[in-house]
Amino acid sequence: MKKKPLRPDYKFYIFIIAFLITIFLVYYNYMEGLIFVSLLLFTLYCYEIVIHRRTEWTTYIENVNKNMDIATHHAVTNMPIPIVLIDHSGDVIWYNTKFLEICNIKRIININITDIIPEISVKDIDIESKKDMNINYEDRNYNVSYSVLDVSHTAQEKPEYMTMLYFIDQTEYTELKQTYIEEKINIGFIYIDNYEELMEETDETSKFVMLAEVDKKLSRFSKVSKSIIKKTDRNKYMMIFDNKNLEFIKKFQILDDIRNIKLGNTIPVTLSMGIGLGQSSLEETYENSKAAMDIALGRGGDQAVIKDKEKISFYGGSIQALEKRTKVRARVVSYALKQFIDQAETVFIMGHKVGDMDSFGASIGIYRIVKNRGKKCFIVLNSTNSAIDNIYDTMVKEHPEYLEDIVSYDQIKSASLKSSICIVVDTHIPQQTEAPELLEKAEKIIVIDHHRRGESFIEDPVLSYVETYASSTCELITEMFYYIEDNAYLTEFDAKALLAGIAVDTKNFAVNTGVRTFEAASFLRKRGADTLEVRQLFQNDLDEYKYKGEIIKNINIFKKGIAISRLEEDTESGVIIAAQTADEILNIKNINAVFVLAKVSNDVHISARSKESINVQRIVEKLNGGGHMTVAGAKVKDSSIDEVEEQLKVIISNYLEEGEKK
Repeated sequence: MKKKPLRPDYKFYIFIIAFLITIFLVYYNYMEGLIFVSLLLFTLYCYEIVIHRRTEWTTYIENVNKNMDIATHHAVTNMPIPIVLIDHSGDVIWYNTKFLEICNIKRIININITDIIPEISVKDIDIESKKDMNINYEDRNYNVSYSVLDVSHTAQEKPEYMTMLYFIDQTEYTELKQTYIEEKINIGFIYIDNYEELMEETDETSKFVMLAEVDKKLSRFSKVSKSIIKKTDRNKYMMIFDNKNLEFIKKFQILDDIRNIKLGNTIPVTLSMGIGLGQSSLEETYENSKAAMDIALGRGGDQAVIKDKEKISFYGGSIQALEKRTKVRARVVSYALKQFIDQAETVFIMGHKVGDMDSFGASIGIYRIVKNRGKKCFIVLNSTNSAIDNIYDTMVKEHPEYLEDIVSYDQIKSASLKSSICIVVDTHIPQQTEAPELLEKAEKIIVIDHHRRGESFIEDPVLSYVETYASSTCELITEMFYYIEDNAYLTEFDAKALLAGIAVDTKNFAVNTGVRTFEAASFLRKRGADTLEVRQLFQNDLDEYKYKGEIIKNINIFKKGIAISRLEEDTESGVIIAAQTADEILNIKNINAVFVLAKVSNDVHISARSKESINVQRIVEKLNGGGHMTVAGAKVKDSSIDEVEEQLKVIISNYLEEGEKK
């Protein structure tokens, strides 16, 4: 038996004293021997006391342990929370009385826990993380925590586990939380977004009947959705409702009901709705609702946008919006742009990554406006691509001096950007710009774009000119030359670049064109833009035609005239080739939409095109893309074409199902 440290060995001491007594009695005198005899007796007395106390202490400890075992067993058995012990296979070994009460089963021992509570499986028990489980059982909500014990006898044995499950009833908490969520107040705005056009196109006698019908339908919608809708202006309404009725409102049947009003109006009545979901304060909810309405209008109207703290959701927008730009706004924006340019020391211009004719042409147009104001100006362009190689080569040939003002971000990243303006053209998504870092450094930012607004938008621009009804950004910038100054100077190359941008986004004036598109083209034609030379800018080499042939060969009709194809070859110009081929595929009979996937490095780019019956923008937005209703795109990072195609098919199927439900 192993001796305890610091415990005196009385038997050894007694032996030594007895030995010394014997020595003194034999060789010395009796007096000294008696002293040692006394010492021996005292030692024996102490030894007896120690033995007695040790026995008492041992008995005390045994009694305490026995009582603790009884108390522990009683406490666990009668604990007010359900507890159950299961083995490695999930069979019940032991349970307490509270667990028996919630199960309402007579025989539990050796029954698998899954057979008793189907929501629990041994597979869900993670020994490493010990992550709690949340289950619903017998109309009660439980948070199930657990502890795992290794009961294998030796290290060589295969590990064997027992698990103790603790059921914490959170029903009241869950119900309270649900009540809190349901009673949160949401704020919404409702606009008749084409009010001015309706007033112009509808005769006097029908106007009031039509508007009265709108009010009537909104009043009925207010009752069935259990919300409050109050008119705040001739074409504006404010809506207040709680979260309990959000799911019903999210069907947005009211958009279709209003659009179906035909009481003398020659164009359909369309609504835009912006809803801010309940936040920590009503002020924050109100601001979210205003931001949601701005996005809905920026995307073309006839749709609803819901914004909460972290997410923006889009609904509707299934028909092509009518053009409703006014030249008044173009004039106001042009004047403001001129003022900002005059106040700046340096102007930086940039478009989106993998620039196209519209992006590059718009950059050239702004460059000319800035130069005419006598300001220092740079176009930020990190690299060219096959889409702009022809126009870029033409610039080098006709105006080599422009190259002095075309820089990469690396050339300017260390420069002082004090009193500078960054003008972003043909995109409003920060991560898609040529140099997102420049947005953080520039003192002021201006956005000029024609794409429908998505969830991501450049923060705090001093001027935002996003017109979704314009054919292209080049069209918007061409109009600015009318108002910034009389007889503005414009080189033939500038006019050619702007006209090329309009041509590429309208498919040579075949789609998405309005009266002002042709007015802009006419202006550029007068300034020297030759249509034949512009057409030559779109010429492709033989390899690109071969790739296009491969894409057409790979066409697969998925559903309802929706074609999906792919470019397997990893080429730098894959994005441009995919976009151009998608345009051509849409001309094939009985194809209503097309999605072309192109692999570029580790990413997959999607070019989407459609006729008006299918909104491809809503589809690619599910993949963090964007664009227009009939022209859109997306980039999926670090994925294979097969993976992206499967995701795309699921999204298209869901989109079609939603359309059928309506």
